[in-house]
Formats: sequence, C-alpha cells, structure tokens
Amino acid sequence: MTNIIGVLRHERRARWFLLANAQSTIGTYAAIVALMVLAYDRMHSPWAVSLVLLADFLPSMVLGPVFGAAADRWSRRGCAIAADVLRAGAFVGIALVDSFPATVAFATVAGVGTALFSPAVLAALPDLAGPERSAAVTSLYGATRDLGRTLGPLVAAALFPLIGAADLMLVNGATFAISAVVIAFVPLGRAAGAEHAGTGILREAREGLTATWRMPGVRVVLWASSLVIVFAAMVNVGELLLARDLGASASGFAILMVGVGVGVVTGSLLGSRGGELHEMKPRYLAGILLVGASLIGLALAPNYGTALIAFFAQGLGNGVVIVHERLMFHAAVPGNLMGRAFSVLDTLGGWGFAIAFLSAGAIIAALSTRAMFAVAGAGALLVWAAASISMRRVWQPPAVDQAV
Repeated sequence: MTNIIGVLRHERRARWFLLANAQSTIGTYAAIVALMVLAYDRMHSPWAVSLVLLADFLPSMVLGPVFGAAADRWSRRGCAIAADVLRAGAFVGIALVDSFPATVAFATVAGVGTALFSPAVLAALPDLAGPERSAAVTSLYGATRDLGRTLGPLVAAALFPLIGAADLMLVNGATFAISAVVIAFVPLGRAAGAEHAGTGILREAREGLTATWRMPGVRVVLWASSLVIVFAAMVNVGELLLARDLGASASGFAILMVGVGVGVVTGSLLGSRGGELHEMKPRYLAGILLVGASLIGLALAPNYGTALIAFFAQGLGNGVVIVHERLMFHAAVPGNLMGRAFSVLDTLGGWGFAIAFLSAGAIIAALSTRAMFAVAGAGALLVWAAASISMRRVWQPPAVDQAV
C-alpha cells in the first residue's frame, strides 16, 4: 500500500495516465451496456448482442501478434494515441449510424483500437515510474480498469433516462478523445530501434510469437492464464441463473456483481509489492487455486450469503492472477519483445472467452447451472495442479552459498 500511495502522490505522469485510463474505462463499460441495447434495437435478434460483443474480441483473436509487433516496432505512446483516436471515432460512428451492419463494422474498428492499445500500454507501464514503484503502477492500472468494469454499468443505468443509448456512445467517444490528449503528454516508451530496419511486421509478429513461446516460465503463464479464462469466464453465462436459483432479486444480483468487482480490484492492488519472479510465482498459483476453489463453492452454495462470499473470492483470485501475470511478464520478457508477448496473452485470452461462452451454454443446457460451475471449478483446479508442476523448475530462488 505504501508504494501505491507513493505513485499517487509523487509520480505525476503515472497519475495523469491512470486518471485518463479510469475515465475512459468507466465510459467503455457504460457504453457496452448501451451498445447491446442499440444492437438489439437495430436487428431485433438475440444474435445482435453476440455479434457486437464478438466484434470487439475478433481483431485481437485474429491479428493480436501483429498489433504486438506494432507496439514493439513504433512508439508505444504513438500506438496508444492512435488506438484511442480509433476508438473515439468508432463510438461516434456507432451513435450516428442506424444500420446493424454498420454498427458491427464500427464495433470491429473499436476492437482494433483495443487490440493495439493493450500491448502498447502493458509493455510501457514499467516506464511510468521508477523501478521501485513499477509494480504499484501495474497494480493500479489493473485496479482502475476493474473499477471501471464495476462502475460502468451503474453509470449507464444512471444516464439512460437522461440521454439515451446513442448519446452514451458519444460520451464514450469523448472519453477516448480525452485519453488521447492526456497520453500525448505522457512518455510511454521508446520509438523504433535499428533492429526493425528492413524487417516486415508480419515476420516480427511470427518471430515474437515463437520467441515468447520458447521462454519456459512465460510459456506456462500463457497456457495457464488462457485456460483459467476458459473456466473463470463461464461465470458470465451462469451468474444470473445462479442468482435466480438462490432467490435473489435484480438488486441482489447486482450486489453479487459488485462483490465480484470489489474482489477483482482488491486482487489487483495486492500486486503492488511486486518482487522477484520466484516470489511472484506462488502468488500467481495461489490466485488460480482460489479461482478454482471459489467456483466449486458457487456450485455448492446453499444460500445467498455463501454465494456472495464465493463471488468475492472468485473476483479476488482473478485479480491476483491478472496482476501477477503482467508483473512476471515485465520481469521475464525482454523490453524489445514486451508488446508481442502481451499481444499473445491477449490473443489466447480472446479465444478463451469465446470457448468459455460457448461451453458454458452447452453445459447448462445439457446438465444444469450448478453442474457448469462444478465443471469450471474442477477445470481451474486441474490448471492449478498442472501449472504448479510445470513451474517447479522455473523462476526458482537464487542458490544460497553454504560455508564448508
């Protein structure tokens, strides 16, 4: 906590970046609610919501390593600004068009911006503060995004009666424009170096993918985090059904979601102390274990209070996993490869979400909601066991010399 206070009090450029990120993230998650409303109104089919949500993931799922190569090839600040400008224009476009195909097209443009922004910023976070506070900056970045994910829908609910869904798209476009202006004055990393001269960006993307996968510890984090997403993201499909099974009202369901959000923010802040790779490894694994145990808890929850505790624990585990995977990448991946490494993580994560949404629906239809939570929990526990075994020989503490 001392490092977090130190960042907020003394790291001026990090403070401005985090404020810009917080307001644009709140706008984004408010706009996602409005986007689903607009999509359904423009197509009048349940597929409308699925298509616009998929459009946001699709660019990263298909071209993630290319965007990561761009973040390593060019100025990371320039990439972040371009990404925010793209997203600002995309959401303004969604507000101004009426057709559903155009809505999906603009949503895809917004997805391109997100796919470029994420690796550029994640790779640049260590440069926002001194070495002793870089972990706190990464922790705060995750916490502001998680807080935006929690507050955004509440903001949407408050603004809908006043301005409507289309105008909310314009507001979100403005938040990205503000973010772009702020980032223009915040150094976010180096420009392209001589190493990229004469090398095609597709080749760099391929080389980055290969080099990232060849790092033993990083490779474990890539597949473990991606599989955790497959199981943890199933919660998004079953949480409302479980709440109804427990007799919760709409307000009760909202409180459960707030519990998840508080858990994720808390988990993100727990990464502020940073440490060496061998110190962060057990925390990362503990996060996976907590995710699995909490999902089993949700499958067995006898009442609303137990479910609320389990939802908080599930969010806490997720926050711990996410912040520590980022911190371990910062420590283990060379700077000139950082953007591509994070883009691989984003790409696999996008596929993980897609698999989770499809699998959860199939399991619920064939068995039950609680069975889906049990399967998800068992799967996460298997990931924890496999990752624990795979990480035994990587990122070990330095040997201690013993006197003879």
